[in-house]
Order: sequence, then structure tokens, then C-alpha cells
Amino acid sequence: MSGKHVAVLMGGWVHERPVSLSTGTECADALEKAGYQVSRIDVDRNIAAVLKELAPDVVFNALHGPFGEDGCIQGVLEVLDIPYTHSGVMASALAMNKVKAKAVMSSAGVMVTQHLIVNRHDVGNQHPMDPPYVIKPINEGSSFGVLIVKEDQAHPPQELTGSDWPYPDVLMCERYIPGRELTCAVMGDRALGVIDIVPTGPGFYDFDAKYADGGSKHILPAKISPIVYQEVQTLALKAHQALGCRGVSRADFRFNEREDGTGELICLEVNTQPGMTPTSLVPELAAHEGIGFQDLVSWMVEEASCCR
Repeated sequence: MSGKHVAVLMGGWVHERPVSLSTGTECADALEKAGYQVSRIDVDRNIAAVLKELAPDVVFNALHGPFGEDGCIQGVLEVLDIPYTHSGVMASALAMNKVKAKAVMSSAGVMVTQHLIVNRHDVGNQHPMDPPYVIKPINEGSSFGVLIVKEDQAHPPQELTGSDWPYPDVLMCERYIPGRELTCAVMGDRALGVIDIVPTGPGFYDFDAKYADGGSKHILPAKISPIVYQEVQTLALKAHQALGCRGVSRADFRFNEREDGTGELICLEVNTQPGMTPTSLVPELAAHEGIGFQDLVSWMVEEASCCR
């Protein structure tokens, strides 16, 4: 592996830029320690010309959000014929679109929740469904733009109709699932462990809970029944395969647990570019399986390809 030239793509111009810079820095540092020649690229719209001139052997895609996670950069890399990590064009586009991903996962037997497609201007004064429910952008990550409407709220969040709303007008409204936040990573064709995520603050698993130091507690392995634990792993792998994901992905679930340990298990989404920051879940899940961070990112580089 020594001498293989890896270009680590990070940053970009979308809301998740800070997360991507953190992911990219962590991965680039680990790859250098593993003996790779690493070029760190803060991505702008001239990325195709930059990569053509640089001519790396492999691209490690550490971008998050639109352009980096939705099939766009994957298409650029296919045209340039540069092997890259994570999922390909189709899987990335499908998984990033929460509505399309739900349809694919549901057809594969993965339970998803009821939802509606709404325009933010149409829901400012009247609930689109009986609360509690969640409103979120269709193509964002890291909980950007997610609003939880509680049962006692008289009307939808008024920021939806504000002139400073920074997200698209068309949104997804879905039934709120109470209970635990569970997550499971898939590495190749293998489901890793299951984490129970417990935010330390009063809110949900939002941006601060995800990335601030001490923002949440990660219980690994999750203290749920062995049957449910295995079902989460089974569904995470099933969703990964149904969407056509490659490399590493992470599926997020809500589990509304009953007293007998059973309950409603709903898949919220699949992340094809899961975070690799110091507080991220995938490195923790890999470490629990005895796979160190350096070995994890090295495996991702060696697994990279085109036509994914």
C-alpha cells in the first residue's frame, strides 16, 4: 500500500462543510500513518480540473451532504475513471433522497414510517398530519432543517414560512416515532454492532448532539433484546443491499420499545457517507469489532473502485 496516492476530498460549499473537514482531516491523518501518499483537497466547483491534473490512484470521498453524497461527485469520478470509496452514483442518489430511499427499502421488507411531501409555505398555519410528527428536508444530512412538532403544539413551526429559511421549499413530513435512537453500520457485506444513542441535552439527536464533545452517550452494545439487536443488524444489511450501497454505510432506526422488549422498529435512513469525526459512530462500531481507525480507512481505500 505504501506509495499509493490517495486524494481525500473534503469541505465543499454546503451546510455540512465543517463536518466534512473534520472527517477528511481524521481520515487523511490515518492514511498517512498507514503509509499512503495523501493529497488533501478542499473541494470547490473546479474539482474535475484539480483531480485531472493531480491524477491520484484513489479518491477517498470525505464529503457530506449535497454534491458529495448524492451521486454528483461520484459521477465526476466515474467520468475521470478514478476509483473511489463508498457508494456509487445510483446508490448515493437513492439514499440521499429520503423519499426514494423509503420506497426502495420498503419494497425490500425494511419498515419505514408514514410520510407526506409538503411545501413549507402550505403548512405554516395548519398541521399536515396529526402531531406529533417530524418535518425535514428531503436531501440534507446531519439533522439540518429537522423540526419535531410535539403533540401539544397548536400549529406547525413558524420558521417554515420565514424569508430566511435556508433549505428547499419542498419537505418531507413523517410520523414521529417515540423511543430509542439505534444505529448500525455495514462494512462490505457485514453488519457491525448496534449503538443506542442517548442525547445528553433536552433535544433530539441534532447537530450538536452528533458532533459536540459530550453531546450524546453511545451505548455499545445497545441494551436491547438479542432478537431486536439481530433484527437491527439484519435490516441495516438489507437496506444497504437494496439501495446498492458499497463500502461502509450506516442505517439509523427508531425503536418504540414495549415492556416485553419487543416493539416498533423503523428505519429512518441510510447514510452512504457516514461521519468519521472523533465523535462519529462508524469508527466506534468498527473499534468494537477489533478494527482500528487506521485499518478501517485503509480497507476503504483498498476496496475502492469505479462502476460502483
